[in-house]
Amino acid sequence: MAKRKSKFMCKSCGYESAKWMGRCPGCGEWNTMEEEVEIAVQKGPRGAFQHTGGVRQKALPISSIEMIEEPRIGTDLEEFNRVLGGGIVPGSLILIGGDPGIGKSTLLLQVSSLLANKGQRVLYISGEESIRQTKLRAERLGVKSDELYIYAETDLGLIHETIADVKPTFVVVDSIQTVHHPEVASAPGSVSQVRECTAQLMRIAKTQNIAIFLVGHVTKDGQIAGPRLLEHMVDTVLYFEGERHHTYRILRSVKNRFGSTNEIAIFEMLQSGLKEVLNPSELFLRERSQGGAGSTVVASMEGTRPILVEIQALVTPSSFNYPKRMATGLDQNRVSLLMAVLEKRMGMLLQAQDAYIKVAGGVKLDEPAIDLAVLMSIVSSYRDLAAGLSDCFIGEVGLTGEVRRVSRIEQRVTEAAKLGFERAIIPASNIGGWEYPKGIRVIGVETVSDALKIAFTD
Repeated sequence: MAKRKSKFMCKSCGYESAKWMGRCPGCGEWNTMEEEVEIAVQKGPRGAFQHTGGVRQKALPISSIEMIEEPRIGTDLEEFNRVLGGGIVPGSLILIGGDPGIGKSTLLLQVSSLLANKGQRVLYISGEESIRQTKLRAERLGVKSDELYIYAETDLGLIHETIADVKPTFVVVDSIQTVHHPEVASAPGSVSQVRECTAQLMRIAKTQNIAIFLVGHVTKDGQIAGPRLLEHMVDTVLYFEGERHHTYRILRSVKNRFGSTNEIAIFEMLQSGLKEVLNPSELFLRERSQGGAGSTVVASMEGTRPILVEIQALVTPSSFNYPKRMATGLDQNRVSLLMAVLEKRMGMLLQAQDAYIKVAGGVKLDEPAIDLAVLMSIVSSYRDLAAGLSDCFIGEVGLTGEVRRVSRIEQRVTEAAKLGFERAIIPASNIGGWEYPKGIRVIGVETVSDALKIAFTD
């Protein structure tokens, strides 16, 4: 006989405990432990292994395995294809997360329409909306195709039967938190349900060579809800980001077994749907102020593509004993570190100054090559001197005030030259060994002091 027993699992990280606790020891979150009932199957004789079925395969030496390039199916959204590594790989499991109302369903319905127009059969499974609600969105987006099937259901058993009947090439499940397995004794959206449903869908994707898109809810801190195991099970994890006050959306790849990670695609949300932005650098610099102090431009690498963004700083005298340090789109600790370098190495008294740093356009930057541009924007605001409108700053700053080498310098400078920048201040160690683009002057600096002299005296 199978025995029923209960345990408590954290819905944020999947930590298991025999008793309820107010705070999860795994992730430190409060009130995330939920009771779940599991069925313990009676074990056989000691030392015996219970075989659960399936076809047994032989282990092969790696030298005897043939190398077969994964075929890809592209859509008409080139930005979407590039984030996935060149297109959709059949049999892959792709997880897309994002805030409520950010446009996840709109994006996937557009992608489904584009695939259906190419003759691919697509099954769109909606667990949150009825068929009529999905039809209303499709009418707004202009989606019309006989190869796109809409199915509103949350029972995984019925979903499996529908996939077998329709025989699609692509499946969209919106969302995985609403799907439930009838044999799992817990509520939809719980850790056990999400884990088991994802495992079943992964088995369908791999055995039937169907590409499946899963829509995932996110928690308050922006992480995909459910156990962290969910992100390990899928092939690709995409985050759909954006601010409610901006019409631009960013699709970011954080895991991809078939392509590069940290790729981003930028879309503009319109009434008729999402429109891809092919030149994001021009977009982010479109509203840059002319001659304003505290503004600099940096060429940041997002995956394999350089993007020019504006960094703004506002440094004002503080009326408190502890000055404020606020950063939007940047790591606040890194901003404090750079201000400490200016105080110690450059002799600037910033300890009595409030500092507000922002990346214009709602982009998040986390690579070290933006250090020099951030530092220059702080100095520009502190001295109330505008940096050159045609200057671009690239480089990592060390604690001793040196400017360190960065990667892919040629691509960064080439992107700056395309947008009409006349000077690129880069690390001296990156000078030489590559061909400079025409129309831009490349200047190498070894220290922050050298960069300040060039930026504010030349």
